[in-house]
Amino acid sequence: MGHLTVKTLMKPENEAEANVIKSVLAEHGIYAEIKSFHDTAYDGLFQAQYGWGLFLVSEKDLPEAQSIIEEWRNAAPEELPWET
Repeated sequence: MGHLTVKTLMKPENEAEANVIKSVLAEHGIYAEIKSFHDTAYDGLFQAQYGWGLFLVSEKDLPEAQSIIEEWRNAAPEELPWET
């Protein structure tokens, strides 16, 4: 298997958003890896500075993944389900 180039797709706001986006991408057959900054040893300091984490997708899936995310964001209601 050849080397896979991975690109950053986006930075989710929180774990809830990350999980929703991961499942939206999975429905389109795109595997996304979530890299959470929460796992670092700095007890959330790194997370506060750099955000919750990153979404990584393979380079070949990036354009499609970006358009899926954009469509999803545009279709999402103003009141997002995790902002209760």
